Amino acid sequence: MADAAILIEPLIPALRRYGVGLLRNRSAADDLVQDTLERAISRWHQRRSDGDLRAWLFAILHNLAVNRLRQSARRGQHTAIEDVDPGRLAEKPRQEEGLAYAEIMQAVQALPEEYRAVLLLVAVEGLSYAEVGAVLGVPLGTVMSRLSRARDRLSRIMEAGHGSPVVQLRRVK
Repeated sequence: MADAAILIEPLIPALRRYGVGLLRNRSAADDLVQDTLERAISRWHQRRSDGDLRAWLFAILHNLAVNRLRQSARRGQHTAIEDVDPGRLAEKPRQEEGLAYAEIMQAVQALPEEYRAVLLLVAVEGLSYAEVGAVLGVPLGTVMSRLSRARDRLSRIMEAGHGSPVVQLRRVK
């Protein structure tokens, strides 16, 4: 093993340079060189005595680097927990929003077509009452009447399912 250390030691700076070039991180490259040397010494008996030691060490380093890059690509970027914004560590659960949305859409689908059309054009698309009247070909008073009835029916449908309305519909004039 003493001959291994004598042969390997002069190659360490070159291995480190190559490791930094591959990984673009000095600390990770030092770890890579350490692993390369460990593997080379533990498998010294597998080395060809007539082969080029430098090429063998660079091949080991290269293969270990490729494995690490593939592994990090699978795992994603590593960030220390102290460096992460606490707001990104936890997210508000969204199940209730999804259920509420499904219930609202079910209630909207239960409305008669003329009420549903006016409600969607005003509340979702943000059209004014006059624009809705022009789209549907009905007078302004009819739009206002249908919208009022649509909101009332929708509110009653939602209250029947919950006991209180879930959503406040915005008013646009």
